[in-house]
Amino acid sequence: MTSLSHLPPEIRRAIEITPAAGTRERVVDITTTGRRTGRPRRIEIFFYRAHGATYLCSGAGGGATGWHANLRANPAFTFHLKNGVTADLAAHATPVTDPAERAAVLAAIVDDLNQPHDPGTIRPTRLEDWANSRLMRIDFD
Repeated sequence: MTSLSHLPPEIRRAIEITPAAGTRERVVDITTTGRRTGRPRRIEIFFYRAHGATYLCSGAGGGATGWHANLRANPAFTFHLKNGVTADLAAHATPVTDPAERAAVLAAIVDDLNQPHDPGTIRPTRLEDWANSRLMRIDFD
């Protein structure tokens, strides 16, 4: 787990979302480097917090995603905060492959999405539907 203490307080607060955060606070853009083209690819995506760390996850179903393939090939990317606080943060992605870590993080994400205020778009969310999700831990440079 990487500390966020090196970041300005307003940026740190924007990243350290809690289950009380709404959908808007969970949406960022990321710019990856295309694995085949080498060109920048910017997309909108949800980010998650679990056990003091920041994650990107493909969500229920676990289908293949371009952003995940790009980050596996080129783990350096830009994390763009855009709601409330705007910032372009250099970051590095690490695939979460350890079964125990994956299980704990996915359980925390699903619990978070099933909060009564419904921050997610799919509800109720079941853990078994997330078993094959693409999951990346994010470290900020």
